[in-house]
Amino acid sequence: MTPVRNMIKPAGLLGLGLGEANAGAVTIWLRGDGKSMWFGLLGPLSVREGDRVLPLGGPKRRALLAALLLQANRPVSLSGLQSAMWGEEPPATAVASLYNHVGRLRRALGAEGTSRLSSTPHGLLLRVAEGELDVQEFTALLARAHAARVRRGWQDVSRHTSAALALWRGQPLSDLPELHALEVEVRHLCQTHLQALEWYFEAELQLGRHVEVIPELGRWAGRHRLHEALHVLLITALYRSGRQAEALEAFETVRTALAEELGVDPGAALRHVHLRVLTADPLIVGRSTAADETAPGALALTARSGVSLTIPAAVGAGGTEETSAQPEPGRQHTVPVPAQLPAETPLFTGRQSELRRLCKVLEQAANGDGPHVVTVTGMGGVGKSALAVHAAHLLRDRFPDGQLHLDLRGFGASAPRETHEVLASLLADLHTATSSASVRLLPDHTDDRAALLRTVLADRRILLVLDNARDSAQVLPLLPGTGACAVIVTSRNTLTDLPTAEHLPLAPMDIEEQRALLTALCGSDRVDQDLDGALRILAACAGLPLALRIIGARLAARPAWPLATLADRLAPDGPGRLTALAAGQLEVRATFASSYLALRDSDQHTEREAARAFRLVGLWSGQVLSPGPAAAMFDRTPDEAERLLERLVDSHLLESPAPLRYRLHDLLAEYAAERAHADETAQEREAALLRLCVWYALAVESTRTILRETGQLPPRLNQAPPAPLPIFADETRTLAWCRQELTNIGEAIRQAGQGPRPDLAWRLAVWLFGYMRTSWWAGQGEDFLDQALRIADQHHDRLGRGWLLRYLGITHGMARRLDKCVQALQDALALFDDPESKASIHCNLSVAHTAAGQADQALVHARAAFDLHRQAGSAPRLTALVVSSMADALRTAGRHTEAEDHYEAALALWRERGDANSTAITLSNLGDVMRGLGRHQDAFAALYEAQDIFERIGNISAMADNLITMARTHADFSEWPQARIRVLQAIDLAERHHLGPWLSEAHEVLTTIESAHAAES
Repeated sequence: MTPVRNMIKPAGLLGLGLGEANAGAVTIWLRGDGKSMWFGLLGPLSVREGDRVLPLGGPKRRALLAALLLQANRPVSLSGLQSAMWGEEPPATAVASLYNHVGRLRRALGAEGTSRLSSTPHGLLLRVAEGELDVQEFTALLARAHAARVRRGWQDVSRHTSAALALWRGQPLSDLPELHALEVEVRHLCQTHLQALEWYFEAELQLGRHVEVIPELGRWAGRHRLHEALHVLLITALYRSGRQAEALEAFETVRTALAEELGVDPGAALRHVHLRVLTADPLIVGRSTAADETAPGALALTARSGVSLTIPAAVGAGGTEETSAQPEPGRQHTVPVPAQLPAETPLFTGRQSELRRLCKVLEQAANGDGPHVVTVTGMGGVGKSALAVHAAHLLRDRFPDGQLHLDLRGFGASAPRETHEVLASLLADLHTATSSASVRLLPDHTDDRAALLRTVLADRRILLVLDNARDSAQVLPLLPGTGACAVIVTSRNTLTDLPTAEHLPLAPMDIEEQRALLTALCGSDRVDQDLDGALRILAACAGLPLALRIIGARLAARPAWPLATLADRLAPDGPGRLTALAAGQLEVRATFASSYLALRDSDQHTEREAARAFRLVGLWSGQVLSPGPAAAMFDRTPDEAERLLERLVDSHLLESPAPLRYRLHDLLAEYAAERAHADETAQEREAALLRLCVWYALAVESTRTILRETGQLPPRLNQAPPAPLPIFADETRTLAWCRQELTNIGEAIRQAGQGPRPDLAWRLAVWLFGYMRTSWWAGQGEDFLDQALRIADQHHDRLGRGWLLRYLGITHGMARRLDKCVQALQDALALFDDPESKASIHCNLSVAHTAAGQADQALVHARAAFDLHRQAGSAPRLTALVVSSMADALRTAGRHTEAEDHYEAALALWRERGDANSTAITLSNLGDVMRGLGRHQDAFAALYEAQDIFERIGNISAMADNLITMARTHADFSEWPQARIRVLQAIDLAERHHLGPWLSEAHEVLTTIESAHAAES
């Protein structure tokens, strides 16, 4: 994409300079205090308050602001913001970092930051008033230009496009090094800019200013060597200016560029204007006056109103079905052109990218580069038929031999149409008799009919819309073999085996398209008056056009209803969305049912199995599953589960957001749950959920082989897995699996609490602690422990309550909530009778008192743990924990030499066990002891090794803590610059990850370091 630097100078205007200074061309919204705010996206990202340019910070914060401005006054989901800032693979710390950037962005926006940027249930929303955002001004001006163009008001078209182009300062967001998810929006803005240029130059030609625009038009055409519309306008302007040779040279230039770079010939419009230049067509010289021509110089092709069609005699054996009358020898049989396209969907909105792709294929076929087949696939209600019919209407004039439309009834209450009968219908439509003559019989065999259809279509330009196809077998015999025909096939199945490279999958609408459609259906005033209700409706409809059109119909029939009234009926605690999403013959539930019932009632065992898989997944709605846990739920092998899941993806009853990851669309999840309760017994539902919860419990338990636990291990489940468990190769992959499955583990805890095995809830929560030791600061692990504790309390589970309190106590301790830590551990101590459990809890109590600086109590608990440990003869892992807790207590008491001996012993035990996290913690504490002993080299050797391990395993809080220890150590040796660097690193880390206690401690250390440095100086 080429940055824009030149000036457009239309006649009668001062010029449209596109430099930075033109930011002032925006209509500024004035507040009561006389200040103004302006946001600029059409060029480098810029924010001004009055005459002052606001500093925005680094690329991530600028990407955040850009993503919010591109959806101004609409909420943007956190996942959407993360994609804009980091792409498809955000780091594990993305959420915390995002909130940190949001806070800084609020501050950058000044006093208005909090009121402008706010959180909503659907994401973050940036409020922008009218006249404050250049993109909104640009779009509004283009809308006025479009309206003027429709009524052929060329002066207004020129004026509005000139004003729009004055806002353009260069390529949008050119200052962002990586656009990530914003690249699509930038491309859209660049395409819109090209549209504005086209309309501006078109208006200038219509106004007779062809001589004046040639220099600027030539520059733009040169920059966009493959943009045919600009070259059509340039050739027209040159010819009208008496420069025929240059016009022909301009055509040759673009023809060569298209051939060399794309391997294609010029399109119809270029060929048409070229022909008119060659033939000195007088229409190209003056203004166009024909009513059916809208382009300058009469560049539009005139469609034929009818054609003469001859049907060749059938080949092969005769049949029993009649077709049309046979024409007399030597005469062609003139027939009316079929025009079977159904009426367009009212207020068709959105889908511009898909529409362009679809129209491009149809154009290629109409230009003789055919035949072309394009499939439009997606879930029921996503708008496949509406898109196909809309595109067919747009280009129907390019297929003068007719447009045919057939509903193949692949999904619905009635049986799919037989190909044999469909072929008869098509041939009859193409050969309707207009005079009496002898009867020609159709062939008996389907293959012969398909061959006859290919013969009839061979030399025609016909558009076929084959709607609602069941599978490829239903479609293949209906396809043309040669010629310039085009075929659009819509289906809820993927149809990947059709002979075409043009597959257009249709996903649910994005938030911008949804809002545009809702606004078109019920009016912008109604939406603006109740924006909250509108957003709730959009969330409930989940991007499904059918659902939105039902909402539009219901609102149209109830003009007195505010949007909030209907939004309440769509809420989770309402009567149910699927019940509310019905209006007349439009019903979301019925649409979903036609897809599901086609599988459930199929003659094929695999499809019936897929229907069962669909309703079972509905019991786990809202979560992303992989084949492993799905195999447990389905009671099948992982390979069988994967095939069933992929079959559901092919039927668009399931989404696959990543390889071998599957989820239900929001509305389909509700329908799948309905089918599970209707078509599965209570025993079958309970058994499926139990298998899945057991699988997750055993999978999480098996992570212990890699994520080695400190201290005493929780009791094993000792149960065979219902499906093969994941194999964990190393610590990194194990942590990645836990991170990926966290949401499912949380759902398993919830489901276990409602099922026959509530003990699975606490087992899942306590075994997950191996992962949570390195990621506790995110808060999810603590939430799971709290949830499991409530379940254990409800079922009076003493064992579960004891283990959960132990881990909650440790979690409180890591978060520096020491009073809560001690209380939870004391409560847990009362629930255990065995010496090993008590020893482990005393160790943790010792660590808690150490952190609180209570050396005496820390030593009391450390000695109690040591005595109980000897009494129990516990496992080596508990030995390491006991020795570590004694070392911590001695360090707190200032007995550094004794502490060093214990740390060295504990370090050897942790290294032997391969426990990376405990090894690093011990190294960090040993480094602090070496600081106290004045051993500079030994201290930093231990601290640097600890930091490397923490970084590798991603223990953010421990990294911050270790940096603070490093800062203190540098300060003790009067290394003031290094001390300051380390403490500032700790502050940055704590700010980015919202580590409150470490942030406070780091600031205190910074103050101490600066005071000590000043005193020493």
